[in-house]
Amino acid sequence: MKAHCIFSKKRPHADGMIEMVIWQLPSADAERPHGLKYRLVYIVAGKRRVGYDNEKGKGDHKHIDDSEIEYLFVSVDQLIADFLTEVRSLS
Repeated sequence: MKAHCIFSKKRPHADGMIEMVIWQLPSADAERPHGLKYRLVYIVAGKRRVGYDNEKGKGDHKHIDDSEIEYLFVSVDQLIADFLTEVRSLS
């Protein structure tokens, strides 16, 4: 069984673009105990201003401009809310 997309949205925002994609994995593991893979990003003029993701080997984390910070995943709703709050604070 492969991962399948459970949420996907792309839209303009302020002077940039927001893209959010969340996949349900076939099973949870130690690195992704919530069983999800996600990428949420806010791009302005070709540069990532805000990004939340959990690429393999790094776990849940966020990017704010050039900083990378650990992120505590609680739920999909909270993930989206936290991301959008961060985007609004910069736009």
